[in-house]
Amino acid sequence: MKKQELIEANGFIAQISRTARAKTASITVEKGMVTVTVPKLLATERIEQILKDKHQWVMDKIALHDELTTSGDKEFISGEAMPYLGRHYRLKVHAGNFEPVKLVQGRLVVTVPTGSARPNLVREALVGWYKRHALLKLKEKVRRYAKVMNVSPKSVNIKTFKSRWGSCNPKGDLDFNWVIMMAPNRVVDYVVIHELSHLKQLDHSPLFWREVERVMPDYMEYKLWLKENAARLVI
Repeated sequence: MKKQELIEANGFIAQISRTARAKTASITVEKGMVTVTVPKLLATERIEQILKDKHQWVMDKIALHDELTTSGDKEFISGEAMPYLGRHYRLKVHAGNFEPVKLVQGRLVVTVPTGSARPNLVREALVGWYKRHALLKLKEKVRRYAKVMNVSPKSVNIKTFKSRWGSCNPKGDLDFNWVIMMAPNRVVDYVVIHELSHLKQLDHSPLFWREVERVMPDYMEYKLWLKENAARLVI
């Protein structure tokens, strides 16, 4: 798995996205997460300076997100439980130089600098962990079920969706909402099977649901679980 490039910027963590398509640097703040898209060879020192220049703007955007977010009750402190594939893992927050989250002996260990925005840093680190594991786990599930269903998806990607768990286009590109990793394992299986079924039937016709049922006869149980519990899958 490609190593994620992150920069700790005095109150928030920025994820760096390098692409040959970018001519200039741009910053986005989505759901409290900071992403800097830059030309592929832009020096790290230059990125750090851009973040310094835009520091107040980024902090204002994060504060606005926190003010408007009412669905989450987490404080992002040691002892809190975080769901992952139907299990709950306790947080262990350490102070120190920022490090990617590690799962150690059943605990999610997060190391972030101290400061007034520390809960934001812990949340950003956790989101990064969920996204990395979502890509690995969903690719694995897609490979397994694609063989069973005799379909050939073109790609598997992780996205942040506001109101859906996945999508499939006619070319065979599958996109999944990384938040689904907070749901039980079989619910994630249902979402994967749902999107793969669209490779045979793009709409939600009776033929589509018959294909889902063929692979997962008890799919209605997991479809209903998502409907009833979607609002709880937040971070």
